[in-house]
Amino acid sequence: MAMTRWWRLLSLVVLASCVWTCEPAAARQQRDPGTGCQSEHLEKSSVEATLRLRQHGQSHPLVVSDMTVRVPRLWPLARQLTFSAQSPQYRLAIRCLLLGDETPGSRNEWHPRDPVVTATDSSVEVRYIAYNWISTDKPFLVGPWEIVPAGRSWMVYLWPPTLQTVRWKRIEADLDGLGFSDLVERASSSTENELVWKNRLPQEVQVKVDPPWKRRLSATLTQSVWATAGVASWWVSASVLIAVAALRARRTGTAAADGTTPRAPVGDMPQRPAADTPGNDTGPSTSFTRTLLEWAVLSGAVALALLLVSSQQGLTPRSYAVLCIPAGLALVLVARPWVLGPPPTAPGTGPDLRARSGRARGIQRRQARAVTAATCAVAGVGLLVIVAHGAFGLPEDMQPKTTTALGRAGLVLVGLATVWLWLAAMLAWAWRFAHEGGLLRERWTRQWDRGPAQCVAVVGGLLAAVAGILLAIAWQANGKQWGRVNWLAEQYDPAAYNAYQSKLLESFFFSDLKWIFAYSWVLTGIALLALLRHRNRPVRTQGRRFERFSPGPSKLDLLLTVSLFALFVGLRAAKFAGASALYGVWLLLNIVAVYVVLGVGRRWSVLSRMGGSFYAKRLGTEPHRHEMVDKARHYLNINHQLRLLDRGHAGGVTYEGLEKELEDLRNWLVTACEGADPPEQISVLDIALAWGPDGHWWSNAVRAARLAFWFGLPATGLLLYYQVQEPYGRAQILFTPVGIPEIAVDLILYQFAWAAAGFTLGALWRLLPGRRSQARAWLLTAAYGVPVVLAAAFIHVIDTDPRQLFLYAALLLCVLTLTSIWMDLATFRKDWQYLPSRMALLLFVYQLRGLSVQIAWVLVQTAAIVGIWVDLKR
Repeated sequence: MAMTRWWRLLSLVVLASCVWTCEPAAARQQRDPGTGCQSEHLEKSSVEATLRLRQHGQSHPLVVSDMTVRVPRLWPLARQLTFSAQSPQYRLAIRCLLLGDETPGSRNEWHPRDPVVTATDSSVEVRYIAYNWISTDKPFLVGPWEIVPAGRSWMVYLWPPTLQTVRWKRIEADLDGLGFSDLVERASSSTENELVWKNRLPQEVQVKVDPPWKRRLSATLTQSVWATAGVASWWVSASVLIAVAALRARRTGTAAADGTTPRAPVGDMPQRPAADTPGNDTGPSTSFTRTLLEWAVLSGAVALALLLVSSQQGLTPRSYAVLCIPAGLALVLVARPWVLGPPPTAPGTGPDLRARSGRARGIQRRQARAVTAATCAVAGVGLLVIVAHGAFGLPEDMQPKTTTALGRAGLVLVGLATVWLWLAAMLAWAWRFAHEGGLLRERWTRQWDRGPAQCVAVVGGLLAAVAGILLAIAWQANGKQWGRVNWLAEQYDPAAYNAYQSKLLESFFFSDLKWIFAYSWVLTGIALLALLRHRNRPVRTQGRRFERFSPGPSKLDLLLTVSLFALFVGLRAAKFAGASALYGVWLLLNIVAVYVVLGVGRRWSVLSRMGGSFYAKRLGTEPHRHEMVDKARHYLNINHQLRLLDRGHAGGVTYEGLEKELEDLRNWLVTACEGADPPEQISVLDIALAWGPDGHWWSNAVRAARLAFWFGLPATGLLLYYQVQEPYGRAQILFTPVGIPEIAVDLILYQFAWAAAGFTLGALWRLLPGRRSQARAWLLTAAYGVPVVLAAAFIHVIDTDPRQLFLYAALLLCVLTLTSIWMDLATFRKDWQYLPSRMALLLFVYQLRGLSVQIAWVLVQTAAIVGIWVDLKR
């Protein structure tokens, strides 16, 4: 009897196991809600979906999906939708509702927040918003929609992973005024901008969208071979520019004499020694021009090589590493960032000269050994990992399917070594330019001479820290990208995450070094600035320091100054216009625009209208300049007394006396012009302000650059804030490996742009027309504005957003206006000690009427900036 009961029990267990084994998977999922998705009762859901396509004012067309699903409470997973967003049950329910059989991580759409869940007694409502950009020609998913860029058209399908057999309550497609065709012809209503379907199956929604030719042109210029050609043309143009400057500098020598010296002799103006005149170029000058030519050839060749390597298909990480590590090492060694030895300074110093040359060669050997040893050691580490890849558990192609901790360490070593070498190369060239051009402080060069090994150790450690920070940022951004794409995964998959991060380590060194070298054009700017400084260093004769006074830069110095302006300021227009394919054209266009504005306005500048003899007699020397400032100060005092006299505060003066003093000042100007009377409206104050606060134009340029740098800080903050707030820009910053470094570099480059604009304004201060400073600021901004107008026309053609371009132009004008006002104050800086504040000095220099005009200009510019900003934030 007992055996019979046990036998029956065993039979029931076997029968139950057979039923479980033979039961279909869908039936098992319905029995156990926690093991899979269930579709029963979902056919009773109510679904609404909206697609919005935004292409006006967008760098890339934006596609936004807004989907609302009301599932009945009878659905077994409905209750789990109300759980915490971090719970596995919630993720299962959302995944079953939104993804169905799709693998989590298979789509790359963006979602601003988790789905919003609202529960009632009879249903649970889920609203899910997703968005993406049409930035490639590959199909992509966004919510229940599929977008297929097909040639000249965009195909739009409603193809949800679930709910395909449910009639959707309402479907809308807002196409932003684009041309479209309803392929199935089942739309309930249609307007110029949108289509509406009611109570339709998803298969009945198929739309063909015809983007305008402007948008297709934009995509062609940014995604095709034209973009690569444009970047290549930019590097070639920059290389040609610096090569032309170097060759012209070699012909003219160190002295900036072509066009800078007055025609008439200047009385007590110090003369340059014979060793520093044109045609007597010394060793450092020849060495410097040779360095510039080397960089011009090398930078262009490396840029073209990187573009060529990037376009190659099938190259493995090992191939990239084998190419990039020796290339980085070669860049450092070709730069030769060691001292070349001081040149001979005086004849007839044989033994002393030989001793000093011997010491210089010894210093040079120690520096060369320190640099060579450090760079070869780092390159050796990277190459050792490649050669001994088996010891790290890596395949020969350095492209493992999965990696161990030792394998990841090997990939990290290769990546850090490569990035370190390229960072060191950029720093070595920057040091070489700055050292030979005289831009460095003497204590830095002395420390480099005394302890090269210690300097290499410190700098090498800093570069290693920077490379490590770049890797950490890339690792974190890649992790965020993984979390964003796999946010509905059932559980954390270490193997998949390991493989995903290994892909980053495989490509880290090449992607980051491309990013590093993409900003090496800054070295071209440093080289141009160093050449400018090299040509305009003060002369030392018998231990005394002399500066030459000139009305403006020479022809070559003008080319260098305008090139700096085009590099750091003008090319922002091309970036904001989204015209990377036209970088080379934009560089030339900016240079030509400044020359045109300067050529038109030069003859109307204050100093040009006074004549060359006036310059020789009244402005040729430092004492003459001080006398001019004293006369201008006296002119201001007379006008102040005239206003007091008009108000009844005579103070012992008369109109006749004051008018006589003004007439004397006028005669002082006329007598220096040798019969050619200056224009009536030009006063000694206008001449003093037109000359600027310093004797040499270089000093004016440096002062204006410093002022513009500080005035540009709020402008930089405003531009970066907009860049962070804009959705596409924010996505690129937070979820790309170089996003955060990119924003940091943008901060530095914006400041460089303001400083370069101020430097150009100060350098051209005496050549630009206008009796008041804001006129010079406006004209220089107009030189930038000529390409901006063309950029605006180009933006209109390719249908992108011009507002950021206009915001940058308005900020540039405001920064230059403030800089010009402070330059006028610096002209009378000796009066600061007699006045209570800078505001009092403003009142003194501009008087009441002039100050009101200046304030009005600044307020108008501020209002324009605020208006553009408000429009951008809409």
